[in-house]
Amino acid sequence: MRLSPEEREWVFAAVADERRSIANLVEGLDDAQLATPSLCAGWDVKTVAAHLVSDFTDGFWGFLASGVRHVNIDRGIDALARRHAQATAAEIAATLRSGADNRLSPPITGPLSSLTDVLVHGADMRIPLGLPHQPDAQYVARVLDFLTSRTQLGFFPHRRLRGIALHDEDTGRTWGDGQAITGPGVALMLAVCGRTVAFDRLSGPGVSVLRSRLA
Repeated sequence: MRLSPEEREWVFAAVADERRSIANLVEGLDDAQLATPSLCAGWDVKTVAAHLVSDFTDGFWGFLASGVRHVNIDRGIDALARRHAQATAAEIAATLRSGADNRLSPPITGPLSSLTDVLVHGADMRIPLGLPHQPDAQYVARVLDFLTSRTQLGFFPHRRLRGIALHDEDTGRTWGDGQAITGPGVALMLAVCGRTVAFDRLSGPGVSVLRSRLA
């Protein structure tokens, strides 16, 4: 989706804030915490952090090349994340911090895809560890702008939200038309991205529809 120059600056700053926050998180975890299974299927907490490093060190074209090598884009991204996860937690944290201001803006999806990545994967790491995940409500609203737009690619099929209206209790905003799902913005964000742990915080007739589509 098209952003003004001012909006792009705001998004880049938000991504940088979240990368620094995740760097602080990672360097404070012990080995058992780093090995905890995340909400991102198949990845432990450390590998999720390593994927966020891969986002800007490998980037869109690196993901594409790895996808070609592994005959599947998801397998290609997984291979890169696991390679970066061979670094120590301190090294991963340092790279996240030094690269926090990297202005990643993939073709078509733009910088909001990077904000989506850091907010969703931040939850993937924190929630299994029993840590609070309370990103800025305006950050989450911009992610929902992206996830409900036609420029969203790679996060989930567009048909997942067909006939569903999302209502964010934090900002009062609504996206889409149809059967309503109401709850905190962060729970909406996680649920539409397939994190079923968020469903307990949501209500409305659209919840059962979304749950059935994930199943």
